[in-house]
Amino acid sequence: MRRVVVTGLGMINAVGNDKESAFKAICDGECGIDTITLFNPEGYAAQIAGEVKNFDPATVMAAKEVKKADRFIHLGLKAAQEAMVDADFGDDIDKTRFGISAASGIGGLPSIEKNSIILDGRGPRRISPFFIPGALVNMLGGFVSIEYGIQGPNLSCVTACAAGTHGVSEATKTIMLGGADRMLVVAAESAVTGVGVGGFAAMKALSTRNDDPKHASRPFDANRDGFVMGEGAGALVLEEYEAAVARGAKIYGEIIGFGESGDATHITTPSLDGPARAMKAAYEMAGRPKLDYVNAHGTSTPINDKNETAALKGLLGGKENCPPMSSIKGQIGHCLGAAGGIEAVTCLMAMRDGIIPPTINYETPDENCDLDYVTEGARKAELNCVMSNSFGFGGTNGVVIFKKI
Repeated sequence: MRRVVVTGLGMINAVGNDKESAFKAICDGECGIDTITLFNPEGYAAQIAGEVKNFDPATVMAAKEVKKADRFIHLGLKAAQEAMVDADFGDDIDKTRFGISAASGIGGLPSIEKNSIILDGRGPRRISPFFIPGALVNMLGGFVSIEYGIQGPNLSCVTACAAGTHGVSEATKTIMLGGADRMLVVAAESAVTGVGVGGFAAMKALSTRNDDPKHASRPFDANRDGFVMGEGAGALVLEEYEAAVARGAKIYGEIIGFGESGDATHITTPSLDGPARAMKAAYEMAGRPKLDYVNAHGTSTPINDKNETAALKGLLGGKENCPPMSSIKGQIGHCLGAAGGIEAVTCLMAMRDGIIPPTINYETPDENCDLDYVTEGARKAELNCVMSNSFGFGGTNGVVIFKKI
């Protein structure tokens, strides 16, 4: 089986519009969660989110083209462009052997909401002709492939909050099996809309700590009351190892394991068994390595955080064998389908810099969450092998393990 490495990274989220500024802010414990500005949240149970700020889509595509694509595509293009520049390809790249693995949990929800309102108020003839091609999840890959002339496999994962991690594993499989030599993974989400926030709030999934947004997302804390929505994108360039070495590419790390599973229990309430099986599959594939850090799904919901803690302890044979584990969702919110992509980028940058991002807003211990969550601030550490977890509605789970070369 061919080896797969990561040679380019890109990221945009609520604390930074590029990978370096965003990663620094995450490690500094900065919080990008605040009162929603993308729509008027008055009257909503949840009125806070981790919005991307000071982003002009005309900086990533021609101004006349902006209206043809939903915001999640704009954000995805931004991350993809950064990753491609970072990978530093020359001109001699076979584009037919270069593919796309896109990911989003919902896709163009703002466009769906907007055009539904137009349909109801003004009739079907006023619906934008750009609505469908600008809102479909796979159009993220479509726009990116056109941007770079990428002609290899063009895949999309739509697996709720596990989509970004599944995007990484699908791209890895494609290269391992010889379907492509290079894959660009792009995970993006922008669902901070009235129907998006209202829908998640109706499920009682969101934090309602509206008067204190900076402390609303509190993974593993005993007083956590739900997740806070975020938006953003993460992108990774994956290459077959020998091809990357041959061109002298900078290598962030190797993908040595991935795991996928289904809960088959409940559409929204996560199980313990499903995530545990995905973690075990990735761990076994990787050869049962010594894990130096786990980037948790860590949503700040009562059940997820408890189950994820128990699953890791079960995998490694007890609390005493578990490495540090932290969640960055206190800083940027839960970016849904983009979360796994952003967190994969964060893991690789953490390995590069030898630093573990902190879990912020942890104040009150929970007896069910008793691991080392790096709550005192970012921690310097030698990181040679890290795991990233993502679990989604529908009982879909994804885990990926990276190793420094």
